[in-house]
This record gives sequence, structure tokens and C-alpha cells, in this order.
Amino acid sequence: MDTSIIKSPTAGTIEMLNRRRALSKPLEEYGRYDTVGLVQGKLIDMVTAADIAEKAANVFVEEIRGLCPQHFSLLAVFGDTASVEAAIKAIRQRYIKE
Repeated sequence: MDTSIIKSPTAGTIEMLNRRRALSKPLEEYGRYDTVGLVQGKLIDMVTAADIAEKAANVFVEEIRGLCPQHFSLLAVFGDTASVEAAIKAIRQRYIKE
């Protein structure tokens, strides 16, 4: 599983994510966010990771569509910086042995 955090994503980055979001609800309807966490892995792990993230912090999670021959999925975790960092930390604690 790979994770990454983008603080203050550019308009181009948000547009790229918007083109690939699985849901059609506009991001603005979720409220304020200034950070995006990205999590990539197997589908079964991504469903669990989404649940962990939303339970760990005040974030919203969406699947990002793409074509991956290795059958990996990508999640975007939207929220304020502290919430996204807490959500990603909770996911890493569950999956990544550091």
C-alpha cells in the first residue's frame, strides 16, 4: 500500500482528481478542505482504508477511477490538514509495519 499527502493542492491537481472521481457530487458540497491524502492498494484494503479514515477523522473519502493492470485502486481523502494527516496515520498504522 502506498500513501501520500498533498497540502494546498493546485487547481490542476484538483481538476485531475475531479475528472477521475467515482461520485458526481461536487467537492464543494462536502465543505472546506485544503489537503488531499492519496492511498493506493488492493480493492479489499481500500474499502477497509476508507472506513478507517472516516472513523479516525472528519474527512470524506472517494474512489478515484483509473486503469491499472495490477488491479490496484486509489482513494482520495479530503479534509483539513490535521484531519487528513490523522486519517492517513490511522491507515498506515493498520497496514504499514514501520
